[in-house]
Amino acid sequence: MTDFPRQTAPATPESAAGSAPRETATVPLEPSLPPEDDAKAENALSDIIDIVMQMGRRKAADSAGKGAAAKSSQSLDVPSPAASASPPSHLEQLADRARFYVEASSSASTRRAYASDWRQFEGWLRRQNLKAVPPSPQTVGLYITALASGAASGDKKAVSTIERHLSSLTWNYTQRGLSLDRKDRHIATVLAGIRNSHARPPVQKEAILPEDLIAMLETLDRGTLRGLRDRAMLLLGFAGGLRRSEIVGLDVDRDQTEDSSGWIAFYPDKGILVTLRGKTGWREVEIGRGSADATCPVIALQTWLKLGRIAHGPLFRRVTGQGKAVGPERLNDQEVARLVKRAAIAGGVRADFSEEDREWRFSGHSLRAGLASSAEVDERYVQKQLGHTTAEMTRKYQRRRDRFRVNLTKASGL
Repeated sequence: MTDFPRQTAPATPESAAGSAPRETATVPLEPSLPPEDDAKAENALSDIIDIVMQMGRRKAADSAGKGAAAKSSQSLDVPSPAASASPPSHLEQLADRARFYVEASSSASTRRAYASDWRQFEGWLRRQNLKAVPPSPQTVGLYITALASGAASGDKKAVSTIERHLSSLTWNYTQRGLSLDRKDRHIATVLAGIRNSHARPPVQKEAILPEDLIAMLETLDRGTLRGLRDRAMLLLGFAGGLRRSEIVGLDVDRDQTEDSSGWIAFYPDKGILVTLRGKTGWREVEIGRGSADATCPVIALQTWLKLGRIAHGPLFRRVTGQGKAVGPERLNDQEVARLVKRAAIAGGVRADFSEEDREWRFSGHSLRAGLASSAEVDERYVQKQLGHTTAEMTRKYQRRRDRFRVNLTKASGL
C-alpha cells in the first residue's frame, strides 16, 4: 500500500475530457442521419443523455430557488454540457421522457443517499486537496480507510455503511460516464481488511408483534381522517409484510400514476390482492381478512377509501385542511417510519427502553419483522409474503423463532 498518492496529479485535457462543455451538445441534431454518419449518431446520443442529466439538475435548482444543484454540478469537476444547452425542439418531449426513466432507474431514497454520500466524498477531497476526476482507486482506498478509522467524519463507520458509500461512488461515477474499478487492489484489499477488523453482527430493528400493533392502533383517533389513514397503513404494512416504499407507492388500481409501485384489488369475503413492483421484481401479496373487525386490514382500508373519498390515484395521501380533507399528493416513505416510531412510543411498546432508544429501535422494517416473527405457518409462506429469494433472508426477520426446533445433535445419535 505504499503507492497511495499524497495528492492526485492534475488531470490532463484527455483524462478530464468533458470538464469543458462538449461542442456537440449545442449542435442542432437532424431528424435523421445518413448511414455514413453512424459515428456522429452515437456521439449525438451520448450528448442527449448529457442534456437530459443537465436538464434534471437545472430543474432541481429552479425548484430549490437557489441554484444549489447547478453549483453542486459545477463543483464536482465532472463532464457537463453548457448550462444553456437544451435539446432540439423535436426532441424535447423525448428528452423529458428519458429524464423520467433516469429517475425511475432507482428509488428516491436511494438517490438521496447516493447524493449525500457523494457530497461527503467531495468535501473530504477538498480538505485533502485532491480531485474527483479521474477516478482514482488509490484515493478511494484512502477514503474508505478514513471512513473506517473515523478520520473522515469523526466517527467510525460500520462496514455496511462503507460498502454503501462505495456503491454510491461507483454509481455517481457511472452516471458521469466514468468508471471506478472496485476490484482494484487499492480498494478490494483495504475493504477486505476493514471487514476482518471491524465487521460485527448486524443490529436489527425491533419487531412489532401483534400485541404491540394493537396497542399502537389504540393511540390513533378513529374519528379523524389522519387516524383512519394511519390505521390502514399500519395494518396493511404488517399483514402484507410490505416495505415502507411499497406501502406509500400503491395506487387504487393499475396504471393510474407513473410513480406507482403497484395497486390493490378487493376480493369479496376473501381479502386484498396487492400487486407490487419491488426489489425482486413483480410479485403478488395476498392479505386476508382479520379475525376481528378492529384489527382487519381489509376493513381498515375500505373505511379509509370510503371516508377519504379516494377512488383513483395514490392510495395513501396527505391529510390537509386541519385534518378535514385529503390532498392529491402521495405520502413520502419516510412518513411510514415516523408513524411506526410515533405510535410505538405512544403505545408503550418496549417501555423498558428509554424514549430515545425506542426512537432508534423502531422503523418501517419493524412491521415486516413483526409478521415474520408472529406468523405460525410454514416458513415458505412467510418467505413468499416478504418477497425474499432465500429462506436465510427470511430467518433474519424472525426475531423469536425457535432456533433449536431441529436438534441435529440428537438426530445424529448422540
